[in-house]
Amino acid sequence: MTQAKLEKLEAVVSAKFSGHKVERLGDALILHLVPEEVVESLMLLRNDPDLDFKLMIDLTGVHYPEREKPLEVVYQLLSVYKNHRLRIKVALGEGEMMPSITRVWKCADWYEREAYEMFGILFRGHEDLRRLLTDYDFVGYPLRKDFPLNGMTEVRYDAEAGRIVQEPTDLAREDRETYGR
Repeated sequence: MTQAKLEKLEAVVSAKFSGHKVERLGDALILHLVPEEVVESLMLLRNDPDLDFKLMIDLTGVHYPEREKPLEVVYQLLSVYKNHRLRIKVALGEGEMMPSITRVWKCADWYEREAYEMFGILFRGHEDLRRLLTDYDFVGYPLRKDFPLNGMTEVRYDAEAGRIVQEPTDLAREDRETYGR
């Protein structure tokens, strides 16, 4: 996006969302919102002809364990007609719920499920908030910074027992120094 186009978009977003933090990071424009305002704000961004963000191209979570509100939901929006992009960031405290935006963009369904599964972000109003990528009995949130790199358990087939077993992870080897033991 050109600097002139970015400045014009920044002026429009700042005017429509006065009182909210709007910042630039390189050639990206970022709007910071609070959870209670997300649904109405995203509907405005989608329906307003000056903005025209008809596509939500991504939704993800981020974990910052050192912050007071350690979780963040990030939306990437695109206006194909106007050819501009906007990033929305919403900070969340541990256990705080985020409103689901599946009624704004149906494609948010699987993105919200992934953010729930990988980061533990709960979406209020989501009709089918269940795991996509890990087992239903999986413990923890694998993309959080405090999740152990080698996981907590391993699943393998035990030929003697004739079934799949789940055991605590043990990656110790004689030729490798183990840390934290």
